[in-house]
Amino acid sequence: MDLVPLLKSLSEAVGVSGYESAVREVVRQAFADCADEVRVDAMGNLIACRRGQGEGAGRGRIMLAGHMDEIGLMVTMVEKGFLRFTQVGGFDVRTLPGQLVSVHARRCLPGIVGCRPPHVLPADARGKPTPMEELFIDVGLPPDEVQHLVRPGDTISLRCSCLELKNGRLAGKAFDDRAAVAAMAVCLDMLRGLRHRWDVYAVATVQEEVGLRGAMTSTFGVMPDVGIAIDVGFAKQPGCDGPEAIELDKGPALAVGPNVHPALFRELKAVAEAHEIPVQVTACPGGTGTDANAMQITREGVPTALISLPERSMHTPVETIAVRDIQRTGRLLALFIAGLDADFMAKLTWSRADSKGGNG
Repeated sequence: MDLVPLLKSLSEAVGVSGYESAVREVVRQAFADCADEVRVDAMGNLIACRRGQGEGAGRGRIMLAGHMDEIGLMVTMVEKGFLRFTQVGGFDVRTLPGQLVSVHARRCLPGIVGCRPPHVLPADARGKPTPMEELFIDVGLPPDEVQHLVRPGDTISLRCSCLELKNGRLAGKAFDDRAAVAAMAVCLDMLRGLRHRWDVYAVATVQEEVGLRGAMTSTFGVMPDVGIAIDVGFAKQPGCDGPEAIELDKGPALAVGPNVHPALFRELKAVAEAHEIPVQVTACPGGTGTDANAMQITREGVPTALISLPERSMHTPVETIAVRDIQRTGRLLALFIAGLDADFMAKLTWSRADSKGGNG
């Protein structure tokens, strides 16, 4: 699989939470050749199913989940030809002034995020981030035309290209969490050359940034025996080098904590070690804030794991990833799935999980 073009297409596609139709088509094309069935549920989640080989008992279901929505903005009012806005998801307001945007109005309008120049600010406001309510978007049109074209509630996405850096790094918007969608595509592509007993459901979920909504509904519909969420984690960079930070280009991180079934963590770690796939471990003492939260507590509960992809500058227009981490994650998922047999669920009983005395 030619991964870099796919990552660039995913990054540059539009898909603000709740409005994922454009990016969904990119994902559909990426999954179509590797799956037996691709469908969209009532919530908008894209679900690709690759059926396992085998019949009867022991042919379980595993669900992979990575969200395809991105943080964005929304028009709140039109003011003398300029647009006031709020956020959809969690933007860092410091990154917004000067950004190029697309306003998805009656027709798509290019615009810029503007603010008052520092020369006219009160002395006590200089050097501080401009509050979002004081920012505005300029689309360069006369006020009456703006009033005709734009309505409160119209969405706004960042307009930026994915940049290929040195050493296999990419920087762009929305790699949170479309890097995970690419990892699932790598997994499905690799499974074409492997025999696997279990049915695989790769789900590009919606509305994660506003409350894990797509994961809730899709997990309920798929009814998996095992769930694995893939999301991004904080990669080490200046100002972010504490114990929660993971290394870029050192492999994905396996989460450990109450949101993760301990035996499932150990099985993933064992597969990585057996196939010499570098992995890291990250401690998550509470909820992880990812689709894994929703997957774990759906219906009567689902044994769940979380794989984190190292990413720098999260929730900015220059989220930075290492392509090798995406490849390694897809390979780990495929090899893990290929090893699932009729007796695997017995390994996830709590008596066996507790007998190991931790996470091995």
